[in-house]
Amino acid sequence: MKRQKIVVAQNLCLSEQQRERLRKLGQAVFYDDFPDTVEEWLKRCQDADIILCGKFGAKQAIYNLENKFFSFPFVGYGWMDIQKCKEKNINVAISPGCNKNAVAEWLIGFMINLLRQQCLFINIERKKATYTGGGLATVGLKNKKVTILGKGNVGMKVGQICDALDMEVEYFLRGDDLFEKTKEADVVFNCLSHNPSTDKLLDKKFFDNLKRGAYFISATSDDVFDSDAMLESINYGHLAGAGIDAGSIQVGDYDNPYYQKLLGNNKVLVTPHVAYNTDVTNLVCNDMMIDNVEAWVKGEPINLVTE
Repeated sequence: MKRQKIVVAQNLCLSEQQRERLRKLGQAVFYDDFPDTVEEWLKRCQDADIILCGKFGAKQAIYNLENKFFSFPFVGYGWMDIQKCKEKNINVAISPGCNKNAVAEWLIGFMINLLRQQCLFINIERKKATYTGGGLATVGLKNKKVTILGKGNVGMKVGQICDALDMEVEYFLRGDDLFEKTKEADVVFNCLSHNPSTDKLLDKKFFDNLKRGAYFISATSDDVFDSDAMLESINYGHLAGAGIDAGSIQVGDYDNPYYQKLLGNNKVLVTPHVAYNTDVTNLVCNDMMIDNVEAWVKGEPINLVTE
């Protein structure tokens, strides 16, 4: 039986143990750099049976390939056209829950920074300080109402942490009344993955419905929410602020127009798609990605999104 060709199409920070797992499964080829162009990505993947990679290349050109198995070290797949994948005999597996701890930590960090205004006080120089301890109270977390949009791996982890902080936690689930669930919230966490049912779900009406002085925090794709409506709400003084990890851009792309747009508002804390990125997440994501490959080779696929 022909050994399948496995291509790791970019540097995914695999450990030697993880590389060895792949070598046992087939003819493994590792690229330890990032493809400069989509065309280069396609060239790397063309002759592979099994492909491991990030979104770059796959997002732009996955339908240029056929008869492939992809295993991704991440969760979101709303950018994919499942029907086109089926037409091309492209099977895709993801790594659900791989980033839950890291993203939950990041979201909670945003909340604490926004409500407690830590950026105003960290490393402040005495000669420039205007805070005297009495006139500028920040917002405490105890008993504040939190609505978490989605109760998946990340949403549940965020809820557990908020419970530990003595906050009042409520979840918005499919079929619930979005406006009713969020109208009294002091903090709204967007933990919804992008798919046809959530595409631009959080629109101008959503932000207008939020309580005056509420905070909006998200680490998912901006395809789920209308960022212009969010900024408009902040500028009008309705929304108190927002914390956004720009999940739809290339990791670390500080020059991206979307990132720069958010950066221009001083009531928005923004990071360039890095909420997931910890040593723990890299290990878990890559292990789950390889678990998918092992299961596929055995003929017992797991975590498929193209079934």
